[in-house]
Amino acid sequence: MIRYALNCDDGHEFEAWFGSSSEWDDQSARGLVECPFCASTRVSKQIMAPAVAGTKKSAAPDPTALRTMMMQAAREVRSHVEANFDYVGDAFAREARDIHEGRSEKREIYGEATPAEVRKLKDDGVPVAPLPPDPAKAH
Repeated sequence: MIRYALNCDDGHEFEAWFGSSSEWDDQSARGLVECPFCASTRVSKQIMAPAVAGTKKSAAPDPTALRTMMMQAAREVRSHVEANFDYVGDAFAREARDIHEGRSEKREIYGEATPAEVRKLKDDGVPVAPLPPDPAKAH
């Protein structure tokens, strides 16, 4: 497993794990690496210092266990949102803006939005975050 420090074209910084450097190359080239803050797929690696082993031995994280934990967390977040938020479909950008600007009742919503709509909402100060994909459908 390789951990990369990444950033998107909007300046958001985040980290992601890949099975190998070739997995990063493949996923990046196919537009599958997405910023968790604004959903931009224009993501690049940042300069990183290599991890240097100290005198203490520590076990490397088990990639299978890490993936299992991440998938479980994604399922739990998605389940919570689906059970407690109102689904507004492709009207998400309009509804989020209306709620933010006080034209619609304040409530938690989720739905569909294009990366351009998400960037515009973020630029205008409307708080939005991507919903983790359904792990059962993420293949």
